[in-house]
Amino acid sequence: MRLRLHLLVLCLIIIFLVYNMESYQHRQTKLEAKSRPFDTIMVSDRAARKVPERAASMAGKVPERAAARVGFLPHGIVEPYSDMELKPLWLTRSAQSQEESSQNDWCLIAIPAGIDQKKSVDAIMKKFLPENFTVVLFHYDGNVNGWNDLPWSKSVIHIAASNQTKWWFAKRFLHPSVVSMYEYIFLWDEDLEVDNFNPRRYLNIVKSEGLEISQPGLDPKLSEIHHRITVRKKGWSFHRRVNRGNKDCSREGPPCSGWVEGMAPVFSKSAWRCAWHLIQNDLIHGWGIDYKFGYCAQGDRTKNIGVVDSEYIVHRGVQTLGGSSVKRTNGVNIDPFHLKTAQAQQQTRVRRAGLDMRTKIRRNSRLELRDFQKRWERAAREDRAWVDPFARSRRKRKNNDQQHTSRMSRLLF
Repeated sequence: MRLRLHLLVLCLIIIFLVYNMESYQHRQTKLEAKSRPFDTIMVSDRAARKVPERAASMAGKVPERAAARVGFLPHGIVEPYSDMELKPLWLTRSAQSQEESSQNDWCLIAIPAGIDQKKSVDAIMKKFLPENFTVVLFHYDGNVNGWNDLPWSKSVIHIAASNQTKWWFAKRFLHPSVVSMYEYIFLWDEDLEVDNFNPRRYLNIVKSEGLEISQPGLDPKLSEIHHRITVRKKGWSFHRRVNRGNKDCSREGPPCSGWVEGMAPVFSKSAWRCAWHLIQNDLIHGWGIDYKFGYCAQGDRTKNIGVVDSEYIVHRGVQTLGGSSVKRTNGVNIDPFHLKTAQAQQQTRVRRAGLDMRTKIRRNSRLELRDFQKRWERAAREDRAWVDPFARSRRKRKNNDQQHTSRMSRLLF
């Protein structure tokens, strides 16, 4: 009787272990299918083994990688990655290989492009296309034909979807497996002036300093400035932080160090693979994600994120989605007649709708920011295996601040 009881307990333990192993394998398969959509195991291990093992037994040996297959494809034919290169129908294979070998660094620039900013985008293209950049234009106004008169229009990729943001396009069309061949990905806004910017010199600085995430400095006289760290430091090659003498930046961390703004970020291949996963599929305005770019910097964000000063741009701060609002000039002269017309048009919109479309967009952006922050906090709380790499530095700064405060108190009292 006692022996039967022991056997029963043993059987229950074995069943429990087998069940847990099967559940774990099922969860891992689902996670892999989500994280690697371009290289997913399409059949079960058992189904994948049946045909190959039979053929291998006839040949006298068992295949080593029979368990990890895409459908029933042989491994040598599987191509899990792609690119954004246009392939001419008439180019021979030898000519194509010579063309590819002549290009050392593959880089990509993607820009949301509305027809009203055609002149600005054209100026950017004249800087980047001679440096062999692959170009993707996201047409948020749906107007593609309006660009056909530009000589470079047929050599770039046009993607159109009405009233969508840069982050919406990037999430859907710049998957890391699709852009994996590019060493750097420029994800820029359209309202940038590049008279003092050279892409090749910029990349030379980024590489030499090991910047995984970067942006050009902003001309302080002509640009719309949101954070001091983005302002170009005259005479500098690059900088990584704001001087601690600044009253708003007495501590390390975003937006005073290890931070760039979302209007003109440049990502390395590795950083973009992380940043793409950070972009939320349904939060299209992208507010708040630039504060988390440091987690994608492949190490210390205070060292691997920086602003390049010697190659700088102008950020005009033009609001486009939802209709243009009155532009902030920041010292740039604008025809008074056009300014009054823009103001009158905006007042008419407000009277008709009761609420300016730009105001609605900004309200939605703030709601998305709140949702993103809540998601981050929940994810950090629920993932017990995750360790915040910057929590230690924050605790250290807090202790230093407390010690400094106590010393000042003793001196005063």
